[in-house]
Amino acid sequence: MDPENLYEVDSEVPDLTGAVLLHHFEGFMDAGAAGRLLSEHLLETLESRVIARFDVDGLIDYRSRRPLMTYATDHWEDYAAPELVVHLLWDSAGHPFLLLKGPEPDRGWEAFIQAVRSLIDRWGVRLTVGFHGIPMGVPHTRPLNVIGHATRPELVSEYQPFFNRVQVPGNVSGLLEFRLGQAGHDAMGFAAQVPHYLAQSQYPTAAVTLLDALARATGLALPIGSLVDAAQAADAEIHRQVAESEEVAQVVEALERQYDAFIQTVGNTDLPSADELGAEFERFLAEQQRPPDHL
Repeated sequence: MDPENLYEVDSEVPDLTGAVLLHHFEGFMDAGAAGRLLSEHLLETLESRVIARFDVDGLIDYRSRRPLMTYATDHWEDYAAPELVVHLLWDSAGHPFLLLKGPEPDRGWEAFIQAVRSLIDRWGVRLTVGFHGIPMGVPHTRPLNVIGHATRPELVSEYQPFFNRVQVPGNVSGLLEFRLGQAGHDAMGFAAQVPHYLAQSQYPTAAVTLLDALARATGLALPIGSLVDAAQAADAEIHRQVAESEEVAQVVEALERQYDAFIQTVGNTDLPSADELGAEFERFLAEQQRPPDHL
């Protein structure tokens, strides 16, 4: 694949020098739909338009992720064609930024990343940031944490490391950050820790947590608005369901005890190093993999 042939760019793009590029790809991992809810919220609440489109025919395996078609009585009425596009948005203060959104490519990862990098160079993007949710053994009754990672430690200095060393399945978002770092570009990513029992549900609270992390890292004025209302409604429903189920309440209480014990341990000044913090959190995660006897 020729990276330059993987996309088409709008002929009328303003000067974007120093802009931020956000990205969220569907298909890898997004517990609580945190990344999807946030990207949809930004597009719904801010002025935007598409300025670049990628050739999905060359990047997507349709037979593994079949797009929906609508059949009406005696004919095909609609086809939900997948789109992998770059949106140009303006934050609440009028500053432009970019959002790359769509299905994660099934093939041609290196060519796709080269294509994204060429757009970054073309537009003078200063920072690239990915975001999504990951399932964790944490209770919804405690503040959600965010794992921050970046091509330079200075970019995520306010975030404590949670892992010593871990291998995960490859994904385009992670590879994009890795390749940009090799090329000398600033790039970072945020993963909101979503309670594992809510991973398959929409959890707007995780999207709010990601929005806050993005705003602090980029300096963008990102509106919260209806996202907070959705989070409050979801939290109220979760509390209601927990209150109505003794078994679920016991699971949450067990997670609370383990979470509080973990926080107390890592808060000890005798355990300051990143390696020790990562080892302690890995032990904590291992305990979460053993389900309670009553489940």
